[in-house]
Amino acid sequence: MTRRTMMAMTAAAPLAAAAETSVKLGIDLFSLRSQNWTPIQLLDYCAAQKARVVHFSEIRFIGGLDPDNLRAVRRHAEQLGIEVEIGMRSVCPTSKMFDAKAGTAEEQLGRMIDAAQIVGSHIVRAVLGSSDDRRPGPIEKHIENTAKVLRNVRPKVVDAGLKIAIENHAGDMQARELKSLIESAGRDFVGVCLDSGNPLWTLEDPHLTLETLHPYVLTSHVRDSAVWRVPEGAAVAWVRMGEGNVRIGEYVRKYAELCPGRALSLESIVTNARVFPYRDPQFWDAYRNDPAWEFARFLDIAERGKVRPVEAAPKDREGVLRKEREDLEASLAYTKRVLGIEG
Repeated sequence: MTRRTMMAMTAAAPLAAAAETSVKLGIDLFSLRSQNWTPIQLLDYCAAQKARVVHFSEIRFIGGLDPDNLRAVRRHAEQLGIEVEIGMRSVCPTSKMFDAKAGTAEEQLGRMIDAAQIVGSHIVRAVLGSSDDRRPGPIEKHIENTAKVLRNVRPKVVDAGLKIAIENHAGDMQARELKSLIESAGRDFVGVCLDSGNPLWTLEDPHLTLETLHPYVLTSHVRDSAVWRVPEGAAVAWVRMGEGNVRIGEYVRKYAELCPGRALSLESIVTNARVFPYRDPQFWDAYRNDPAWEFARFLDIAERGKVRPVEAAPKDREGVLRKEREDLEASLAYTKRVLGIEG
């Protein structure tokens, strides 16, 4: 831990006790994507880490939507005192990520709503797509199509007493764009799964994302990022919590204040750099509506950053699995220190 990190934690100590009571610390199971564990094994691991929420962000993590399986997961989670959230991938029929072989978007959402009721999840997390949908775009077309799908399933969602949590996912939407989707679909039954790492993939300061979307937040994914200047533009790497330069400790405390009672779930992903070549005029074809003042906030972060060396991946599968767990556990430990959570 750096001296700067220690000073920041000390300064935040008066806020820690309040944060501990208002935040439900969780784990998004994408953090354990390579482990190939059963849902019961995943729940047991998360319980050992003292998680209060387990976020099954994709169907594969929960082992399928068979009702008997879902009831078994619910029973085990309740025995462990863990709250379950479930999710799926794209619900935008025009997204490059959408899987038409699984049925219409409405049919896929309908199955997830039924599953959420069985397993005891108060939300269904879903996404529009990824950064690929900004080219050729426009992203507004996909936003409109996603909102239409959501409006089509509104009666089923409302009858089930649930909400749909749309994530700002993999560079698909900036904060104001996701806000427009929620408002168009209907904020009475649609909200946000707020991801802290993905804004950097849309040239956005994650603090701006939180400032814009906190009134809509239903749940979250949290991880740290390192951002720095390169000749082509900027580089972004996802890192362990506390190792980046986006002021993630401040972000976590602000989230606890602005989104009380919502899950703060760690989605641990550690990557090498992805370059965003904003000096290339063609790059801006995907961002014609990006206000200069928003981009300036992103640039401020990049200016403060330092080059992060390429990290060599483990050479064997067991090393990959071990590092994945170590990355998550280190991030959990940091987050607990920031929030004053014991264990």
